[in-house]
Amino acid sequence: MSEPDIFYILGNKVRRDLLSHLTCTECYFSLLSSKVNVSSTAVSKHLKIMEREGVLESYEKEEGFIGPTRKYYSIAVSKTFLVTITPNIFWYKGLELDEPKKLEKLEIKLNELEKSPQDLHSMIKAFINANKKLEQVIEALRNIESYRNNLMKSLKDRYLKEVGDMTQLAILHYLLLYDTASVEDLSDVLNLKEREVREKVEELSRVVPIITEKNIIKIDKEAL
Repeated sequence: MSEPDIFYILGNKVRRDLLSHLTCTECYFSLLSSKVNVSSTAVSKHLKIMEREGVLESYEKEEGFIGPTRKYYSIAVSKTFLVTITPNIFWYKGLELDEPKKLEKLEIKLNELEKSPQDLHSMIKAFINANKKLEQVIEALRNIESYRNNLMKSLKDRYLKEVGDMTQLAILHYLLLYDTASVEDLSDVLNLKEREVREKVEELSRVVPIITEKNIIKIDKEAL
């Protein structure tokens, strides 16, 4: 399979929102449609685009003995994408995420780079050396993102098993990724009324310590 056009996929807010919901759990079509403020026809179009690009996969599953067969979607890739855009550099790279390697101390000595090379050969050599340092940073990023990915999977499974509330999990998921959120942010992301967000945050706070100040919500790290 060819590399997905990730920039095309992420260039649309609806597709970004759909991916965000799918990182919480597998979702069937009508559930995904209820989470975004566009028509079901538009949702179907976006899902087909992402499936065509290899970002999503779909499958059918029966709901109980007499329930209807539903089409489910799940994310089919595990990658981190890096991109740099400046007047001098356009560069991007996709990093495959798998089991993290041994977690160990890492020291990258940027002070070893020549600060102001003057002649052409020195500049080329300095750039090559900078590339080597960057590869160390990239490998560290790949390792920590693999660790976060596996940890989030375990956390989601545990929360759904012990608590079982998808909306609470979605709020916790967002707070873990972005550190803080406003009620308005969560209302937009989850397609819920602000009153419903506050109710779910209150329920979540019985399981995870939460601080709410002036509509800003965050995890109480000191209380963990």
